Amino acid sequence: MAYNIPVEATLDVIGGKWKVVILCHLDKGEKRTSELKRLMPAITQKMLTQQLRELEADGVVNRLVYDQVPPKVVYSLSDYGWSLKPILDTMCSWGEQHIESTSQEVAQ
Repeated sequence: MAYNIPVEATLDVIGGKWKVVILCHLDKGEKRTSELKRLMPAITQKMLTQQLRELEADGVVNRLVYDQVPPKVVYSLSDYGWSLKPILDTMCSWGEQHIESTSQEVAQ
């Protein structure tokens, strides 16, 4: 795919409502699908599965399937996914400041 500016490539991988949220949860350690769903109650199972598949296809997330019954699937950040950590940290910091700023405006 051709991009006009580099940020388009970034958004192609992490854009959308849920991908960054998933990555932030995986930043804290590997998670099963059910754990991610519990941490993000507003996401549908279908959307969670779709977003995880896209992140896996982009090489940002690893999917490990344990050979057991019932099957156990665990997701984690790949080495490539860990390269997004500075971006995720910056987004979280900005979000905290934004929440503070908007809550102060409401209080006034």
